[in-house]
Amino acid sequence: MSASPSQQQPTKRPLNVLQRSLNRKVAVRLKSEIEYRGRMTNVDSYMNLILNDAEEFDGNDLMANYGKVVIRGNNVLFIKLEKEF
Repeated sequence: MSASPSQQQPTKRPLNVLQRSLNRKVAVRLKSEIEYRGRMTNVDSYMNLILNDAEEFDGNDLMANYGKVVIRGNNVLFIKLEKEF
């Protein structure tokens, strides 16, 4: 008898994954197609984010460098955790 899918792996909630990934590099795409990349130092229950050493990209073009940015959660299209080596 095999285990049901819910018994095989715990459910991953996006907010919990983000909270466990603090201080990792992320790429955040906004609904406006602008992308920010930096180190995520905080996230709240609304998925508002704080990024340090943030860079703003339009496509592959670097537009600006920032020390710290605050991104309002309702503007976020997706958040991608970058692989760290």
